[in-house]
Amino acid sequence: MAPSSRHDEIVALLTRSGEMSVEAIAERLGVSRETVRRDLARLDAAGRIKRRHGGARALAQPGAALETEWPFAQRMAQNAAAKRAIAVAASRRFQPEDSLFIDTGSTTIAFAEALTSRHSLVIVTNSPRIAATLAGDHTHKVFLIGGAYGVDAGESLGPLSLEQIAKFRVRHAVLTVGAIDQACVMDFDLQEAEVAKAMIERADFVTVLADHSKFDRRAVFEVAPLSRIHTLVTDLAPGEKMARAIATAGIDLVIAGQG
Repeated sequence: MAPSSRHDEIVALLTRSGEMSVEAIAERLGVSRETVRRDLARLDAAGRIKRRHGGARALAQPGAALETEWPFAQRMAQNAAAKRAIAVAASRRFQPEDSLFIDTGSTTIAFAEALTSRHSLVIVTNSPRIAATLAGDHTHKVFLIGGAYGVDAGESLGPLSLEQIAKFRVRHAVLTVGAIDQACVMDFDLQEAEVAKAMIERADFVTVLADHSKFDRRAVFEVAPLSRIHTLVTDLAPGEKMARAIATAGIDLVIAGQG
């Protein structure tokens, strides 16, 4: 990770958490404590964070920023390499004849692209882009959910979508979320949360794809308790408290690049 990107990640971590130790930041970013100390010195000098003994804190209290989300086009560019790694790791977990719900998100679009190396899947999605990506392989059977068209993310939403989702029963739901805390997974948009919940209700197993920026974050609409999630695929190990909550819920934690 380039220093500038790492600096942005540190600021984002502190904004969400309020305050973190050098050790916690080093663990989350996979770098040495010495690297983190140098980064904190530079960020403090630039006025972006406030150094403290053994760690650092955000300049402003976290809160309102947790309840918003970037436009979809910007989210597509955020943590793009991490999302591709997550997508590849997740794609390897599915076999021919598996049936999957896939909701709309920047990480699930990367997941659909990774699935082009797999064959003979049954895909049900509310994303025209995901449907088109996977329909190029004629061994796949692809169903596109209709409904009101959400322009920002290019997705089908609303009552008609929920009605159509209820007509399917699949093996797996593969979902993205806006936030994960120690109790549940959440989203920032009510209609997107409703689609995800409807897919969960009609699936045997639930896989969540989420890069590390989603950990220890809050959003407005609950999608599911952690206990309903079977597999979580991410790019970096979560912090200690989050990891404990994931283990307690019995979730299979998959970290891209670690097998």
